[in-house]
Amino acid sequence: MKVSGFTFVRNAIKYDYPVVESIRSILPVCDEFIVAVGHSEDDTRNLVLSIGDPKIRIIDTICDDSLREGGKVLAIETNKAFDAISPDSDWAFYIQADEVVHERYLPVIRAAMEKWQSDPKVEGLVFNYTHFWGSYQYIGDSRRWYRREVRIIRNDKLIRSYLDAQGFRKEGRKLLVAPVNAFVYHYGWVKPPRAQQAKQQTFHRYWHPDRWIEKTVSKSEAFDYTGMDFLKPFTASHPRVMHDRIDKMDWKFTPDHSKNKHSIVSAVLHFIEMKTGWRIGEYRNYILHKKKKD
Repeated sequence: MKVSGFTFVRNAIKYDYPVVESIRSILPVCDEFIVAVGHSEDDTRNLVLSIGDPKIRIIDTICDDSLREGGKVLAIETNKAFDAISPDSDWAFYIQADEVVHERYLPVIRAAMEKWQSDPKVEGLVFNYTHFWGSYQYIGDSRRWYRREVRIIRNDKLIRSYLDAQGFRKEGRKLLVAPVNAFVYHYGWVKPPRAQQAKQQTFHRYWHPDRWIEKTVSKSEAFDYTGMDFLKPFTASHPRVMHDRIDKMDWKFTPDHSKNKHSIVSAVLHFIEMKTGWRIGEYRNYILHKKKKD
């Protein structure tokens, strides 16, 4: 079984992406790793090279910044990386530059790929998610956060990154996938407040016109992390590759529940989900395959 990792990154230093930790976290289960490095305003390319692993292969890309609808450019860049993986790979493991996998899950992930390799009906594997907010000590616990997403796909070039690279489609339809009992840790909302604000001011250009950004995005120099609806303390351990980054955290964040923004409806739906595990009306970016008997 051959596994290729792949990702896309641009301006990783400027916007404080943990891309080194991201790549390193899944390298042990990959036979190669393709990184599409978009033309950057910083030294992102050398940052990726600093990992120093012969499995890594960089492809240099030029992002089409004129594409400002639905984050489409992100999917295009992701597909460039996917298309560059070796043709003899069985699985392609996608990870975004702000996502990290805990080492405890690597044996589970490899076992899942081996289990489903011989079943061509299974086109991908879907992971659970933990979303951090404001600091490494708090996680999002509301309906606004997606609970699962596809991160391993067959090496089938009919499969394409979808919309803003959140998921995948094959010839326009959702993939048939099997669940993996593993989590992806999403650290995209844990950055120094200035870096987070700079990212917001630029990143929204992938979705919105300048007029919308001018009216909607704060002109503040630092991002305001208050006002999230539901948060809870994170009590488990972080991946080892994240420890140095966490130790260097130089800002403080304490949730101010008096500024929580949620409606009565969202509060009721949240209560039902906490009691039953059922997320009413949940959107799934995939179709679950029936469980295979061992």
